[in-house]
Order: sequence, then structure tokens, then C-alpha cells
Amino acid sequence: MISKRLFSILCAILVWALGLSFYLLSFYIPILENPEQQSNIVIALTIIPSACFGTYLFYANGFMKPSMLALTFVIMAIILDALITVPVCIIPNGGSYSQFFGDPVFYTIIVEYYFVVLYCGNHIIKKQSKNQTL
Repeated sequence: MISKRLFSILCAILVWALGLSFYLLSFYIPILENPEQQSNIVIALTIIPSACFGTYLFYANGFMKPSMLALTFVIMAIILDALITVPVCIIPNGGSYSQFFGDPVFYTIIVEYYFVVLYCGNHIIKKQSKNQTL
């Protein structure tokens, strides 16, 4: 049986992969004149259902405090961004680590991500405990 910590990391990787996919896909569908702004808007919007999906998937098979799950998801996203997103997607296009991690939008999205996972986790736990008492 897979441990809850490892499973939470796998769910976090899945959510990060979904977020990165939407981020990269947004560059191929030009709607706004500024593609970077468009990709930030897309990731800010798509992280909500992606994080909810990852949280639901975790709580369907495991249990952890929602705050710890949210922290795990955020830490994994930052690590994967540092190891994969920046060197593979940002630096070849003229960006840098300092530009990526110095962008206030990055921190806004990280805070959003944390609170979405926290909210979904609390909601799922409350719903599960309500169903168990019935």
C-alpha cells in the first residue's frame, strides 16, 4: 500500500502537470496581446478545478489534514517549477529564475492554490464525516 505522504506528492505532481499544460496551451491560443498576461490569467483560473480534482483524488484514497495537504501541494509546485518549468519553459524564452520567482503574480497564484486546496479539503472532510454519521 502506498503511504499517504507519497500519495499526496503524486496528487500534487498531477495538479502541477495539469497547471503547466494549461499554462503552455494558453500560448497557442492568442486572445490577449500580452501572452504572458494571458497565461497568468489562464493558470489562475484553471488552478481552481485542477486543485479541486487533486484534492478530491487524494481524499478518495487517503487522509491528511487539509492544511498539510495544501502545504504539500504548494511545496511540490514550487520545487517542480524550479526544477522543470523554469529551465525548460522560461529560460529558453529569455526569462530567468529571478524573473519567474520575483513576479508577484507567481505568489498570488501560490496563495490561491493553497487556499483552494485547503477549502476543498475541509469541504470534503466535512462531507465525509456528515455521511458517516448518517
